[in-house]
Amino acid sequence: MPDREKPPRAVAAARGADGLLRCPWPGADPLYLAYHDEEWGVPEYDDQAMFEKLVLDGFQAGLSWITILRKRPAFRKAFDGFDPKKIARWSEKKKDALMQDAGIVRNRAKIEATVALARITLDLKEKGGLARHLWRFVDGRPIQNARRSMAEMQAESEVSRAIAKDLRERGGNFVGPTIIYAFMQATGMVNDHLVDCCRHEACRALAREFKP
Repeated sequence: MPDREKPPRAVAAARGADGLLRCPWPGADPLYLAYHDEEWGVPEYDDQAMFEKLVLDGFQAGLSWITILRKRPAFRKAFDGFDPKKIARWSEKKKDALMQDAGIVRNRAKIEATVALARITLDLKEKGGLARHLWRFVDGRPIQNARRSMAEMQAESEVSRAIAKDLRERGGNFVGPTIIYAFMQATGMVNDHLVDCCRHEACRALAREFKP
């Protein structure tokens, strides 16, 4: 779930004002609800979109996801549309300017980690791409969980530990197992919508085999 720093709660899907059952974590925030209904858990196979989500999940460390979500438009503008080619060439002057940008999370270590991830992404492009590389860890198919309450949610998994180890060995930072598991949930590598949530079956139906 997005706010991974919070302990799991023994609550099941909650019915919204529109009568639909959903995972309880978005609450009634319109932006959060839209993210839950339209993005979270939808299988993502695009390299640049995967790169963006990996970077933003790293920036979430120590913060709430809604904070990052509200700043995402500013991040996209400041981070050159999350184009790894441009980010890999960031100068010290560019990094200094980002540290003065109140629209984003100003953290030098996370900015440096973004550059490192851009370089990893470019390197993997020569080997089939970031998406293909990451989807290999789940054999090209989303893991379909069947959780009934937030108490059943996990913070990391064997797969997220393996991906974290791989990215760290390639020079990545802010890619620990917990961050990576949240990334897997967001990109649909694992379907962690509660079984009673209206999005559980929808995301299952969107899953397709992705040839790694």
